[in-house]
Amino acid sequence: MDSYIADKVGIDRHFLNEVLAADLKQNLLALYAEQHFQAAGIGNNERLTQNKTIRTDKIYWLDRAHNNASENRFFDLMDQFVAFLNASCYTGITHYEFHYALYEKGSFYKKHLDQFKSDTSRAFSMIMYLNTDWKPADGGELCIYHAGEAEQVIAPENGKCVFFKSSELEHEVRVTQEIRMSITGWLKTN
Repeated sequence: MDSYIADKVGIDRHFLNEVLAADLKQNLLALYAEQHFQAAGIGNNERLTQNKTIRTDKIYWLDRAHNNASENRFFDLMDQFVAFLNASCYTGITHYEFHYALYEKGSFYKKHLDQFKSDTSRAFSMIMYLNTDWKPADGGELCIYHAGEAEQVIAPENGKCVFFKSSELEHEVRVTQEIRMSITGWLKTN
């Protein structure tokens, strides 16, 4: 993720290997088919609301308590990544939270910051994509806004991970023309 030092956005094109990405995608699609996903909201705790003019994706929270083999392999990978960041960059990450995100055709998430006004524990945002054979016409790009600079547009390609500070960069998910799948979450501090 050398790009993080250059422009505050780390991108690893193969953070999830093909087998893990395929297994997570299969799990996501099964949970979606069984109607376990819920409409995503904005805000947190008592301020949590749903506003379909801002956000129209659906989510399912990952948890080791599900005892799902694919999710647990993902959590093992995240544990290794957090240990690496804490040892090499002294980030002070103490925990994390992740969910599957599914954008149906026509879905989007308007420009926003991943930091709550009432809770600053989100240190880093991470998005890992589960979309095979994604084409430019499919839309659904992540658009990151750098102050005083051009927008950074990132295609949601399978296995790719995007990583940035939650409190620094506004971003959006552009309207998707195909089903768009990812794992999205936050590395957190106390």
